[in-house]
Amino acid sequence: MAFSYKTRKEEIDRLKSGEKFDLLIIGAGITGAGLAHQAQKLGMKVAIVDKQDFAAGTSSRSTRLVHGGIRYLKTFDVKVVSETVSERDNLQHIAPQLVQPDPMILPIYDEPGTTFDMFSVKVAMDLYDHLAHINETPHLKQYANYTISKDEALKRVKGLNPNHLVGAGVYLDYQDNDTRFVIEHIKKAHDEGTVAVSRLEAVKIVHNERNQVVGAEVKDVWDGGDGSKFTIHANMVVDCAGPFSDFVRVLDSNEPKEQHVRPTKGVHFVVDGSKLTVKQPIYFGSGTNDGRMIFVIPREGKTYFGTTDTDYHGDFNHPDVTQWDVDYLLNIINSRWPEAHLTVNDIESSWSGLRPLLGSAKPKVDAATGASKAPTADAPSSVSRGSSFTIADDGLAVLSGGKLTDHRLMAMNSLEKIIDYFKEHFNEDFTWNDDIAMEPVSGGDFNPEGDIHEELEKIAKPGTSKGLTADEAYSMASEYGTNAAKIFSYVDEGFKAYEGLSLYESLRLHYGIEEEMVLDPIDYLERRTYWITFHLEQIDTVKDAVVAVIAKELNYSDDQLAAAKKEVQEVIDARGLKDLKAKANA
Repeated sequence: MAFSYKTRKEEIDRLKSGEKFDLLIIGAGITGAGLAHQAQKLGMKVAIVDKQDFAAGTSSRSTRLVHGGIRYLKTFDVKVVSETVSERDNLQHIAPQLVQPDPMILPIYDEPGTTFDMFSVKVAMDLYDHLAHINETPHLKQYANYTISKDEALKRVKGLNPNHLVGAGVYLDYQDNDTRFVIEHIKKAHDEGTVAVSRLEAVKIVHNERNQVVGAEVKDVWDGGDGSKFTIHANMVVDCAGPFSDFVRVLDSNEPKEQHVRPTKGVHFVVDGSKLTVKQPIYFGSGTNDGRMIFVIPREGKTYFGTTDTDYHGDFNHPDVTQWDVDYLLNIINSRWPEAHLTVNDIESSWSGLRPLLGSAKPKVDAATGASKAPTADAPSSVSRGSSFTIADDGLAVLSGGKLTDHRLMAMNSLEKIIDYFKEHFNEDFTWNDDIAMEPVSGGDFNPEGDIHEELEKIAKPGTSKGLTADEAYSMASEYGTNAAKIFSYVDEGFKAYEGLSLYESLRLHYGIEEEMVLDPIDYLERRTYWITFHLEQIDTVKDAVVAVIAKELNYSDDQLAAAKKEVQEVIDARGLKDLKAKANA
């Protein structure tokens, strides 16, 4: 089913028609997308809206791992770890093209404030594996954890600082494509009947004469829109707005206004792989006695590292990178890799996102930087990554907290309560089936337990007969899964490369416009693909052509075209830390 700017008007007309939905979900990040997918499969009539693009917030700013959170075992947060660690394999089953095993090395240093020593890391890894049923699952047994000596750790991680290093643990985690995970959930739900529209901002929660929630008033904000507001009618409204959750709750005049979500900021930086060479993901204590853990991960010829974890009180729409963030992470990386000598000029790209942690604690912060002073009992890194689903007296539901790894479980647990609510309040019966929660995302309907490389090779093979190189066809398969067949078919239909773009890039862009609700260039360059994330230094080779194609296909006005060009450059400058580099080089 087509899912594009062409169908967007039809979807909005349906929302305006007065049709009543079972669920209206506000927020189309991974939490809302996962809930929409499962609810639609359950047989509910579902609508999902977001004031931004799908995945434009937290869900495009993650560490890009399906990570169980081994460090939370040190604080005995076994429940959260138990719920999330087994989810890694479940997510690999529902999105095998996007979630793949990638064992992690955890170097252990004998230093103040260290998270683990060699004894405790082995205990934690054993519990981690037990909770994930690693040794009882045939296709996962090969990833059972083990420890290695200091010498072996230094062989595997070139350039790692040997001072105070005592060894390392090796355990299973998974890499993922966070933005595509969201869009593939949305596409699957849409194919089965969900109305999904981006750039629709909720401005008011609507009640009936009994003060019960019956929908939400929204405003079309795409390219300024026409400013028109209309009401979407629904038996239940679910706030899945992540760090914006409290903003949505404020729209409900019946709801108390106390803080429900504690947003913290996480920052990541990307450098060329030659500047910091690692062969597999690394995870280690910051060495600053602040309780934080740092990731260093190779991907697409680059190495990225993070993350910070600081309470945030600024502009939620633009959680920018600060000088403190740069100094903090570079100091840690250069301490762990003494020969790297990384500076801000080596950072090719960056991203900064907000985690929707539960709670309203007011931690001690450095007045000059806004950074949490650690260690403290209420420091962001010590806050649980648990989730919460509540239904207020007036019927407004809020699903908050959690992380990408447990989004499937969050949706499943929430729907159990929603089913009970619909039975009690609307006398509607929805029958749960566990298969619903294991429904593959769009493009994920192939064997997840076999050799994933071989499966993707099979999907990719037809692409080489369409004019793509073997690498391009494989990349297409690993991004789009079985949907790659649809993309390859464009060539048979006479599709030609756009001016200024390769056939490979043209096919991806055409598919994004026609099937993935791309409305502006940043949708494509940052969220449907990783151009801005991992290939910012080469983006000048495609950005003008991408802008031109989208402007032409979507019939942009001159003002829209000018605004799109401006936005692209602003995002490039921000992700490339233009201002911070200028100050450093002044």
